[in-house]
Amino acid sequence: MSIMKRRFRGFYPVILDVETGGFNPQTDALLEVAAVTLKFDDLGNLFPDQSFQYNIDPFEGANLEPAALEFTGIDPSNPLRFAVSEEEGLKQLFKEIRGGQKAAECQRSVLVGHNAAFDAAFINAAASRIDAKRNPFHPFTCFDTATLSGVALGQTVLAKACAAAKIDFDNDEAHSALYDANKTAELFCFIVNRWKKLGGWPLGD
Repeated sequence: MSIMKRRFRGFYPVILDVETGGFNPQTDALLEVAAVTLKFDDLGNLFPDQSFQYNIDPFEGANLEPAALEFTGIDPSNPLRFAVSEEEGLKQLFKEIRGGQKAAECQRSVLVGHNAAFDAAFINAAASRIDAKRNPFHPFTCFDTATLSGVALGQTVLAKACAAAKIDFDNDEAHSALYDANKTAELFCFIVNRWKKLGGWPLGD
């Protein structure tokens, strides 16, 4: 049995981050999605593995809040984004995740995010819009690094949690889905590995 399967009760954790045109997953555009998969090394330490990133064209009729675009710095009309449709981006991403999930001998993927409910809501809404039949993510279970870092590090803001864990964080790069996903992955791995080092898993060792 793989370490991943044993460690997370059959779940395959995938770090995911989105950038959007607002806060409402039903009406506001999904603009970027990035994911980072994880692996264990021979010593049982978790580390980031592969990363995937897609710029997404707003779905037809999507709302774009000016304040959200100013915050992220995304110009949805910029042709240099080389954006793809929600269907193309998510179906390719889901295919990659399912491949990693199978290789890790896991039954289901679980979304890991910083304030994960936000990312999950947008991914689930987009998956529903494209009628995705093979969404690898559990429909409601998530691992939230804001909660985990609040317990482990006394911080809930991503930049401050990374600072507490001595993970480099550039605020000028933040609010890019890929950058935030990579930093969230580093943070999640730090917490999992720190817990192992302290003797917290496997229980009884």
